[in-house]
Amino acid sequence: MTRPEPVPPEAIKTIKAIPVRHPGRWAAVIGVGILAAMLISNLITNTAYNWPEQLKYLFSAPILAGVKNTIWLTIAAMAGGVTLGILLALMRLSANPLLRSVAWLYIWLFRGTPLYTQLLIWGNVGALFPTVGLGIPFGPEIISVPTNAFYSAAAAAALGLIVNEAAYMAEIVRAGIQSVDPGQLDAAGALGMSRGQTLRRIVLPQAMRLIVPPTGNEAIAMLKNTSIVAVVPYAELTFAAQSIYATTYQIIPMLVMACVWYLFLSSIMMVGQYYLERHYAKGQAR
Repeated sequence: MTRPEPVPPEAIKTIKAIPVRHPGRWAAVIGVGILAAMLISNLITNTAYNWPEQLKYLFSAPILAGVKNTIWLTIAAMAGGVTLGILLALMRLSANPLLRSVAWLYIWLFRGTPLYTQLLIWGNVGALFPTVGLGIPFGPEIISVPTNAFYSAAAAAALGLIVNEAAYMAEIVRAGIQSVDPGQLDAAGALGMSRGQTLRRIVLPQAMRLIVPPTGNEAIAMLKNTSIVAVVPYAELTFAAQSIYATTYQIIPMLVMACVWYLFLSSIMMVGQYYLERHYAKGQAR
């Protein structure tokens, strides 16, 4: 085979590269810029926001008390929801058909009904159970205590959020546990590990990589869902803003101020979620 003749340098033409044009991108940038300018103009020039009024109440005692109640409600609801959710997830994965059925019924009930309606029921549970006592079924009561004696608005709000969140966390935990290779369970059993040891040392550490992201989303959603407990009623952040504009009639400024607080708290939670996800994603390709 003969080798091809070399091409002389003068015969080689310089390639003129033409950049690919993206008119759609520029149109999108211009459109977004116009919308951003309109938004900024509206925030500055629209007197309905009444920024001085918002600054006046931003760190007022009722608002700070509402923020504190919102934070503790979020923590209590997520702690109780995660704990109960793990128990329900294990029941769903149990070999016992009764436990599986009870867990499925619980999840079906609390996922299938609105949280707003559930909170209304929890807030009026005293009408359903005027007294709480111990006694013989269909017989006399030994001890009886009025429900309103120990059942407060805070308890109703926390309980309503916990039992609702547990239904969603159960499915998140169940999906994370089922993502672990079943062969690892067999290997752990062959090494003599009990089911509890296998769950703590093998399953959950691997499942956390899939459990943490949706759990973080649920926590941020729970922070915002606390605004619904105003129907109980309980004095969280939205309720505090409502109580202020009920006397000042500054509805929009107070609601915008509440949104600013929610954005601030959500941003902190998003940062924590990022580092938590990065911790459990060690050794995994991102």
